[in-house]
Amino acid sequence: MKIGIIGAGNIGGNLTRRLTALGHEVSVANSRGPQTLGELEAETGATAVTAGEAARGARIVVVTIPLKNVPNLPAGLFDGAAEGLAVIDTGNYYPQQRDGRIAAIEEGLTESRWTAQHVGHTVIKAFNGTYAQDLLDAPLPKGDPNRMALPVAGDDEAAKQVVRELIDELGFDTVDAGSIDDSWRQQPGTPVYGLRAGVAEVEKALAAASKERTPDFLA
Repeated sequence: MKIGIIGAGNIGGNLTRRLTALGHEVSVANSRGPQTLGELEAETGATAVTAGEAARGARIVVVTIPLKNVPNLPAGLFDGAAEGLAVIDTGNYYPQQRDGRIAAIEEGLTESRWTAQHVGHTVIKAFNGTYAQDLLDAPLPKGDPNRMALPVAGDDEAAKQVVRELIDELGFDTVDAGSIDDSWRQQPGTPVYGLRAGVAEVEKALAAASKERTPDFLA
Protein backbone atom coordinates (compact mmCIF):
# COMPACT_ATOMS: atom_id res chain seq x y z
CA MET A 1 0.00 0.00 0.00
CA LYS A 2 1.16 3.53 -0.69
CA ILE A 3 1.29 5.56 2.53
CA GLY A 4 2.25 9.18 3.09
CA ILE A 5 3.57 10.42 6.43
CA ILE A 6 3.66 14.13 7.18
CA GLY A 7 5.89 14.61 10.18
CA ALA A 8 9.12 12.72 10.88
CA GLY A 9 9.32 13.08 14.66
CA ASN A 10 9.07 10.18 17.09
CA ILE A 11 5.74 8.77 15.89
CA GLY A 12 6.25 9.62 12.22
CA GLY A 13 9.78 8.25 12.18
CA ASN A 14 8.87 4.97 13.85
CA LEU A 15 5.80 4.50 11.68
CA THR A 16 8.08 4.99 8.68
CA ARG A 17 10.39 2.29 10.05
CA ARG A 18 7.63 -0.21 10.73
CA LEU A 19 5.57 0.37 7.60
CA THR A 20 8.54 0.10 5.24
CA ALA A 21 9.61 -3.08 7.03
CA LEU A 22 6.14 -4.48 6.37
CA GLY A 23 6.57 -3.79 2.66
CA HIS A 24 4.51 -0.63 2.25
CA GLU A 25 5.60 2.12 -0.11
CA VAL A 26 6.14 5.09 2.19
CA SER A 27 6.68 8.76 1.38
CA VAL A 28 7.73 10.88 4.35
CA ALA A 29 7.85 14.66 4.76
CA ASN A 30 8.76 17.15 7.46
CA SER A 31 8.70 20.93 7.84
CA ARG A 32 12.37 21.38 6.98
CA GLY A 33 12.36 19.72 3.56
CA PRO A 34 13.30 16.33 2.10
CA GLN A 35 17.01 17.17 2.10
CA THR A 36 16.95 16.82 5.90
CA LEU A 37 15.54 13.28 5.82
CA GLY A 38 18.47 11.54 4.19
CA GLU A 39 19.29 9.34 7.19
CA LEU A 40 15.71 8.11 7.60
CA GLU A 41 15.47 7.57 3.84
CA ALA A 42 18.68 5.53 3.80
CA GLU A 43 17.68 3.52 6.88
CA THR A 44 14.18 2.60 5.74
CA GLY A 45 13.97 2.89 1.98
CA ALA A 46 11.17 5.43 2.30
CA THR A 47 11.06 8.33 -0.15
CA ALA A 48 11.63 11.79 1.31
CA VAL A 49 9.25 14.35 -0.20
CA THR A 50 7.73 17.72 0.52
CA ALA A 51 4.52 17.87 2.54
CA GLY A 52 2.65 18.81 -0.61
CA GLU A 53 3.83 15.63 -2.32
CA ALA A 54 3.26 13.18 0.53
CA ALA A 55 -0.31 12.28 -0.40
CA ARG A 56 0.32 11.68 -4.10
CA GLY A 57 -1.20 8.28 -4.91
CA ALA A 58 -1.51 7.45 -1.21
CA ARG A 59 -4.26 5.26 0.23
CA ILE A 60 -3.39 6.39 3.75
CA VAL A 61 -1.85 9.66 4.90
CA VAL A 62 -0.65 10.12 8.47
CA VAL A 63 -0.59 13.70 9.78
CA THR A 64 1.69 13.67 12.80
CA ILE A 65 2.79 17.24 13.48
CA PRO A 66 2.29 19.73 16.33
CA LEU A 67 -1.30 20.94 16.34
CA LYS A 68 -0.24 24.57 16.03
CA ASN A 69 1.38 23.76 12.66
CA VAL A 70 -1.70 22.18 11.08
CA PRO A 71 -2.98 25.49 9.61
CA ASN A 72 0.39 25.90 7.83
CA LEU A 73 0.01 22.73 5.77
CA PRO A 74 -0.17 23.45 2.03
CA ALA A 75 -3.48 23.99 0.30
CA GLY A 76 -4.71 21.06 -1.77
CA LEU A 77 -2.79 18.70 0.49
CA PHE A 78 -4.72 15.63 -0.63
CA ASP A 79 -4.98 16.43 -4.32
CA GLY A 80 -3.77 13.39 -6.22
CA ALA A 81 -4.37 10.95 -3.37
CA ALA A 82 -5.89 7.55 -4.10
CA GLU A 83 -9.64 7.05 -4.09
CA GLY A 84 -10.99 6.28 -0.63
CA LEU A 85 -8.14 8.08 1.11
CA ALA A 86 -7.92 7.56 4.88
CA VAL A 87 -6.23 10.37 6.83
CA ILE A 88 -4.86 9.48 10.25
CA ASP A 89 -4.54 12.30 12.78
CA THR A 90 -2.13 11.57 15.64
CA GLY A 91 -2.24 15.12 17.00
CA ASN A 92 -2.71 16.38 20.55
CA TYR A 93 -3.42 19.80 21.99
CA TYR A 94 -0.77 21.04 24.43
CA PRO A 95 -1.69 24.70 25.02
CA GLN A 96 0.79 25.42 27.81
CA GLN A 97 3.71 23.37 26.58
CA ARG A 98 3.63 23.97 22.83
CA ASP A 99 0.54 25.04 20.90
CA GLY A 100 -0.72 28.19 22.56
CA ARG A 101 -4.42 28.83 22.91
CA ILE A 102 -6.72 27.51 20.17
CA ALA A 103 -10.08 29.07 20.93
CA ALA A 104 -12.29 26.54 19.15
CA ILE A 105 -10.74 23.65 21.07
CA GLU A 106 -10.95 25.54 24.35
CA GLU A 107 -14.64 26.06 23.61
CA GLY A 108 -15.27 22.33 23.18
CA LEU A 109 -14.39 21.30 19.61
CA THR A 110 -12.47 18.03 19.59
CA GLU A 111 -8.86 18.27 18.49
CA SER A 112 -9.44 16.01 15.50
CA ARG A 113 -12.57 17.87 14.39
CA TRP A 114 -10.48 21.05 14.41
CA THR A 115 -7.75 19.32 12.41
CA ALA A 116 -10.25 17.95 9.90
CA GLN A 117 -11.63 21.43 9.32
CA HIS A 118 -8.16 22.78 8.56
CA VAL A 119 -7.01 19.98 6.26
CA GLY A 120 -10.34 19.81 4.44
CA HIS A 121 -10.80 16.07 4.86
CA THR A 122 -12.34 13.83 7.49
CA VAL A 123 -9.75 12.20 9.73
CA ILE A 124 -9.32 9.07 11.81
CA LYS A 125 -7.83 9.72 15.24
CA ALA A 126 -5.28 7.06 16.14
CA PHE A 127 -1.80 6.71 17.67
CA ASN A 128 -2.23 9.99 19.58
CA GLY A 129 -1.75 8.31 22.96
CA THR A 130 0.78 5.73 21.78
CA TYR A 131 4.37 5.76 22.97
CA ALA A 132 6.57 5.97 19.90
CA GLN A 133 8.97 3.31 21.13
CA ASP A 134 6.09 0.86 21.54
CA LEU A 135 5.63 0.92 17.77
CA LEU A 136 9.03 -0.78 17.56
CA ASP A 137 9.09 -2.82 20.76
CA ALA A 138 5.51 -3.86 21.59
CA PRO A 139 3.92 -5.48 18.50
CA LEU A 140 2.51 -8.95 19.14
CA PRO A 141 0.73 -11.52 16.95
CA LYS A 142 -3.05 -11.43 16.65
CA GLY A 143 -4.61 -13.40 19.48
CA ASP A 144 -1.73 -12.95 21.92
CA PRO A 145 -3.30 -12.24 25.34
CA ASN A 146 -0.71 -9.55 26.03
CA ARG A 147 -1.38 -7.63 22.82
CA MET A 148 -1.93 -3.91 23.38
CA ALA A 149 -5.02 -2.18 22.00
CA LEU A 150 -5.28 1.32 20.53
CA PRO A 151 -8.45 3.45 20.41
CA VAL A 152 -9.54 4.57 16.94
CA ALA A 153 -12.18 7.26 16.34
CA GLY A 154 -13.64 8.58 13.10
CA ASP A 155 -16.76 9.37 11.10
CA ASP A 156 -15.88 7.49 7.90
CA GLU A 157 -16.49 3.83 8.70
CA ALA A 158 -14.69 2.56 5.60
CA ALA A 159 -11.62 4.67 6.35
CA LYS A 160 -11.74 3.62 9.99
CA GLN A 161 -11.72 -0.03 8.94
CA VAL A 162 -8.68 0.53 6.70
CA VAL A 163 -6.85 2.14 9.63
CA ARG A 164 -7.84 -0.62 12.04
CA GLU A 165 -6.55 -3.24 9.60
CA LEU A 166 -3.26 -1.36 9.31
CA ILE A 167 -2.90 -1.19 13.09
CA ASP A 168 -3.58 -4.92 13.28
CA GLU A 169 -0.83 -5.46 10.72
CA LEU A 170 1.47 -3.37 12.91
CA GLY A 171 0.85 -5.78 15.79
CA PHE A 172 -1.84 -4.11 17.91
CA ASP A 173 -5.53 -4.65 18.56
CA THR A 174 -7.99 -1.77 18.18
CA VAL A 175 -11.08 -0.48 19.92
CA ASP A 176 -13.69 1.52 18.05
CA ALA A 177 -13.82 4.77 20.04
CA GLY A 178 -16.76 6.22 18.12
CA SER A 179 -16.99 9.31 15.96
CA ILE A 180 -14.66 12.28 15.75
CA ASP A 181 -17.02 14.09 18.10
CA ASP A 182 -16.43 11.23 20.57
CA SER A 183 -12.65 11.47 20.21
CA TRP A 184 -12.37 13.68 23.31
CA ARG A 185 -12.34 10.35 25.15
CA GLN A 186 -8.77 9.73 23.93
CA GLN A 187 -7.38 13.26 24.13
CA PRO A 188 -4.54 14.10 26.57
CA GLY A 189 -5.46 13.83 30.23
CA THR A 190 -8.03 11.05 29.74
CA PRO A 191 -7.66 7.55 31.26
CA VAL A 192 -6.86 5.91 27.92
CA TYR A 193 -4.16 8.41 26.95
CA GLY A 194 -0.84 6.58 27.18
CA LEU A 195 -2.53 3.42 28.48
CA ARG A 196 -0.64 0.23 27.70
CA ALA A 197 -3.40 -2.36 27.96
CA GLY A 198 -5.62 -4.77 26.09
CA VAL A 199 -9.07 -4.36 24.59
CA ALA A 200 -11.11 -4.72 27.78
CA GLU A 201 -9.02 -2.19 29.72
CA VAL A 202 -9.08 0.29 26.83
CA GLU A 203 -12.86 0.01 26.60
CA LYS A 204 -13.16 0.69 30.35
CA ALA A 205 -10.82 3.67 30.11
CA LEU A 206 -12.79 5.19 27.24
CA ALA A 207 -16.04 4.77 29.19
CA ALA A 208 -14.49 6.43 32.26
CA ALA A 209 -13.36 9.56 30.42
CA SER A 210 -14.57 13.00 31.46
CA LYS A 211 -15.03 15.97 29.15
CA GLU A 212 -13.57 18.26 31.80
CA ARG A 213 -9.94 18.91 30.96
CA THR A 214 -7.25 18.74 33.62
CA PRO A 215 -5.33 21.96 34.37
CA ASP A 216 -2.31 20.77 32.37
CA PHE A 217 -4.42 20.85 29.20
CA LEU A 218 -6.10 24.23 29.61
CA ALA A 219 -4.65 27.39 28.13
